[in-house]
Amino acid sequence: MSVPEFAVNPLSQRLLRMLDGLNFKEFVAFLSAFSPRTSLQQKIEFIFRVYDTDCNGKVAFDDILSILRDLTGSFMTEQQRQKVLIHVLEEAGYTKDSHFTLPDFMKIIGNSELKMEVEVPID
Repeated sequence: MSVPEFAVNPLSQRLLRMLDGLNFKEFVAFLSAFSPRTSLQQKIEFIFRVYDTDCNGKVAFDDILSILRDLTGSFMTEQQRQKVLIHVLEEAGYTKDSHFTLPDFMKIIGNSELKMEVEVPID
């Protein structure tokens, strides 16, 4: 089965790595993050796991930079990415040396309206 929308997603490789080694029950739990019935807390926990690229329970500058690298590709230089990320962190009251645990992450994005629904066209 081919899902073109997944193929063009810049985070698809990261999501596929998260699937590696999951049993069926864990796979279903993974997919449930995209359900409209999933709670905001569960969606934030999922996003945290995506951002925690080194799986150490913290999201740090390098983790976010890695995501930004995936999202921007060759559109931005590494220096531009770092400059943008430092600026965004400083605007939010953080520094390059800050790291976020899951509770921090929930507090930061918990007030946003996350819509994480996936539509898979069936032709």
